[in-house]
Amino acid sequence: MDRRNFIQKGLAIVAASQLPDLGVFASATTKRSSKDLSPEKEGPLKLRFLGTGAADWSGMDERGELRRLSSVLLDDSVLIDFTRTAFDMVPEGVVPEAIFYTHSHPDHYNPGAALKVGVRRVYLGETWVERGRKDFREAASALGMPLPEIIPLAVGDSVVENGIRFTALPANHATEDLGEQTLLYLVEKRNNRLLYATDTGGIPSIAARLSGIDAHIQGKPITALIMEATMGLGYDEDYRLFTHSSVSTVLRTWKVLSQTGRYTPTEGQPVWLTHLARTLHGTQAELDATLPPPLKAAYDGLTIILDA
Repeated sequence: MDRRNFIQKGLAIVAASQLPDLGVFASATTKRSSKDLSPEKEGPLKLRFLGTGAADWSGMDERGELRRLSSVLLDDSVLIDFTRTAFDMVPEGVVPEAIFYTHSHPDHYNPGAALKVGVRRVYLGETWVERGRKDFREAASALGMPLPEIIPLAVGDSVVENGIRFTALPANHATEDLGEQTLLYLVEKRNNRLLYATDTGGIPSIAARLSGIDAHIQGKPITALIMEATMGLGYDEDYRLFTHSSVSTVLRTWKVLSQTGRYTPTEGQPVWLTHLARTLHGTQAELDATLPPPLKAAYDGLTIILDA
């Protein structure tokens, strides 16, 4: 590279680094991916919690409670995460067309379960896409089923599936693959802007910037928040704090977003907690009685309608 080209390239990099000051990153919706497969739809967003438990749930516990592993179903057509534990939570006759994975931990990711539930398009982080393709090839071969389309997502990528826009955001979580970037999702439909945040220790700064809730550059506020609370009240010093959130973390997040106008829910709408560790929480009844408002513990089978 000659001196002139080197200087020109350097100037371009400097200019790009100033983009946040121009508001380019004020909202993730400023980035439109070529991956859109359908137009965005009107109407409210329907969400069903298929599972709300963390990895330590493996069936009915000694208290007579059960939480399946965390996943959700949107508009009866798109999944975020799915494992074999949640088949009975999928409504009869529903065949989800697509799945978005947050990461590759087995309490969120199970290729065989996705194939059996009918998924035809699979979205996962570009940092582990080749491993994902291999896993799905093996599962499809073992089950004698066709291989779904595997679509990689980079941080900031935005795609419309069945009328819902999904934007990939970075999470603060780690898997055994140190090269894997785990993901959160901004989910948008009409005026609804839902931040679905599991698994993660808090909301990383880049995720805040891309979703419009950054402390320095305010974009369009979110209208709904579903956030993991692996650790319950009184467990803020649990060793999982580096890769997971606690009830106190979610409460502080809500307060900051509300006080700064970055979270504008409909009146009376809760902040829903999911990914609850069996050993770090009470029963659903105890959670209902003790969680500080507006926090509410989601439960398996809970269906909510978001209509911002």
